Amino acid sequence: MPHASPFDWSASPVAQQIAHLRDLSPEAFREAIAGYDWALDPEPVLGWAMAQRGIDLCTALAVFFNGDPGRFNYMPKAHVPAQYRGVARVLDNICLRVNSGFYLIYPGETPRHQARLSTWLGYQQADRAEGRRGRWMLDERILAPMLQDDLRLPREMAPAGKPRPSLWRDLLSPIIGLGVDRDILKYKDPL
Repeated sequence: MPHASPFDWSASPVAQQIAHLRDLSPEAFREAIAGYDWALDPEPVLGWAMAQRGIDLCTALAVFFNGDPGRFNYMPKAHVPAQYRGVARVLDNICLRVNSGFYLIYPGETPRHQARLSTWLGYQQADRAEGRRGRWMLDERILAPMLQDDLRLPREMAPAGKPRPSLWRDLLSPIIGLGVDRDILKYKDPL
C-alpha cells in the first residue's frame, strides 16, 4: 500500500488548497486550518474555511492567534500595509464570528493557545481601564464557558449516539446549530 505524501500547501493554488480541505474529515480539517501558514493565501483559504459550520471555538482561537493579531491590533485600518490587508480582514471576520457565537464550544476542550488567550484578555482589561481599545476585542462572555470549563460532562453522563434523522431536524438545523444542545445543558449545575 503506497504511503500518501503530505499535501504541499506552498506549491498548490488556492482552488486546490480549498479542494483539499473539502476532502478532509472534520477533525483533519480543523487540524489543517489550525496549522495553516498565514504567509500563503490566508484571505481566500482561511476566509472560506473559517466560514464553515463545524469549526469549534478552540480551533477558531488557534487560527486567530496563528495570524498574529497583535501586530495590527492598535494600528488604524488605513495604516495596515497593503500586503497585510487580507490578513487583517480574515482576523476581523474570525473575531466577529467568535463574538457572535458562530463558533461553538465543544465540551471538555481547552484552547491550544491558553497562555496567549489569557494575555490577550489581560491586555483587553488593561485597555478598558485606560480608556483605550484595540481592533480585536474578544467577548469574555462568549469565552467564559470554555475558560471555566462549564460544559464538561463526565463521560458516563454524556448523551449517547446521534439524533434520529428527521425532516424537521434537517429544516431547523441552521437554527438548532446556533445554541448549545439541550441534552448538554440539562447536566449543568444550576447557579
